[in-house]
Amino acid sequence: MSEHGKKYMAAAKQVDSEKLYTPADAVKLAKATSITKFDASVEVHMRLGVDPKQADQQVRDVVGLPHGLGKNIRVLVFTAGESARAAKEAGAEHIADSDEMVKKIQDGWADFDVAIATPEMMAKVGKLGRVLGPRGLMPNPKAGTVVPPEDIGKAVKAAKAGRVEFRLDKTANLHVIIGKASFTEKMLYENFAALMEAIKRAKPASVKGVYLRKIVMATTMGPGVHVDPVAAQSLEV
Repeated sequence: MSEHGKKYMAAAKQVDSEKLYTPADAVKLAKATSITKFDASVEVHMRLGVDPKQADQQVRDVVGLPHGLGKNIRVLVFTAGESARAAKEAGAEHIADSDEMVKKIQDGWADFDVAIATPEMMAKVGKLGRVLGPRGLMPNPKAGTVVPPEDIGKAVKAAKAGRVEFRLDKTANLHVIIGKASFTEKMLYENFAALMEAIKRAKPASVKGVYLRKIVMATTMGPGVHVDPVAAQSLEV
C-alpha cells in the first residue's frame, strides 16, 4: 500500500460512514482528517431533490462567504474606458477591452477565477460561450457578474472577497468550496452556514418533497463526512 493509501485509510477510520454528523462535528472531523501536505480545500457536496432536466428546477446563485476562500481570486473584467480604471483600482488582475484579449481567451487562455462584464461588452463575451461556459466562467446577471459600469468596482471587490457561485450539475448535485483546512472551525462553520442559507433561498418554488437529500463534507483527497441535512437546514447565519 502506498504512503498516500496508508494516510487515507488512517483518516477514514476516524469517520463513521453510517453516521450523520452535526455541522459543527463535520467541520471538526473534516479538518482532523486532512491528509495533504498542502493546505487542502474544504469541499461540500450536496444531492438535491430536484429534477435538473426541468427548467423551473434549476438551482443557481451566489453566496458571499464571511471568511472568503483563503486564496487570491483572480478577476478578469470585460469593460472599457472609465470602468476599466475602476476595475483595476478595485483589484482586478486582467482587463479584457480589446479583440486581441477575446482572441487570447478563444485560444484557451484562462488564467483567472472569475469573469465580470458590463452589459455593452456582452456582444464580445457571447462569442466566448463555448470556452467560458463549460468552465463556469461565463458572466451572468443572476450571478452578479454582469453589472453596469458604475458598479464594476463593487463587483470586483465582492469577487475578491470570496463570493462563490454554485450551480446544479446534470446529476442534481452541487459542489462548493467553503475554505481551507487551515481555517479555524469557527470560520468554516460560519462559511458553511452562509452557504446553507443561500441554498435554502435558491430552492425552486416547484420543488416538492425533500429538498436536501445528502450532504458530504471533505477536504481535498480526504474521506467524506456525512452531514445531517436536517441540522444543516436549521443553521442560521
